Amino acid sequence: MRRRLAWLFALPLMLAGSQAAHVLAYRWVYPSADIRVHELFVTGHGYLDRLPLALGAGGAVALVALMFAATDAARGRHVERLPARAFALLPPLAFVLQEVLERSVHSGHLVWQAVEAPTFLPGLALQLPFALAAYLVARLLLRAAEQAGRAFAARPPRRIFVVAAQRPPQPVAARRRSPLAHRLAQRGPPPFLA
Repeated sequence: MRRRLAWLFALPLMLAGSQAAHVLAYRWVYPSADIRVHELFVTGHGYLDRLPLALGAGGAVALVALMFAATDAARGRHVERLPARAFALLPPLAFVLQEVLERSVHSGHLVWQAVEAPTFLPGLALQLPFALAAYLVARLLLRAAEQAGRAFAARPPRRIFVVAAQRPPQPVAARRRSPLAHRLAQRGPPPFLA
């Protein structure tokens, strides 16, 4: 599988895991729905109503990349493995950038104080378990796509052995043999005389 397709498959899974951890952090810190909705509105999370559309598009991209992985495996190509450290580093980094950008876009200027929010540390702590789950799901799906591709691969044609009909033996012209060639002669003449 080409490296770009591996990343096209991995990034939507990382995004889904990161957003699930993000939502869970807000539910954990603000258990009351009214307070949580108010806090989300005040901190610039108004775009979350379009999150299902973004996750659906990411899922479609991941599905297409998975189909390409199966096609590559069917053609005998190597399916690229995903680096575990990317799953460990990118979701926490994306979460930090997301929190800073949400508040900065909402307020109109750069807000580094987003790291002081009560949801920041729980959200950051939840990124690693969700990233691990996304990594395991990605490996499982890639392995399944590889196995499916190899199963549906065009198998080489089977060799069929056909026994040809035997022809009747042809009469062989009788060769004239030397009288010494019969069983009467056990030895031949000396080599210097022959």
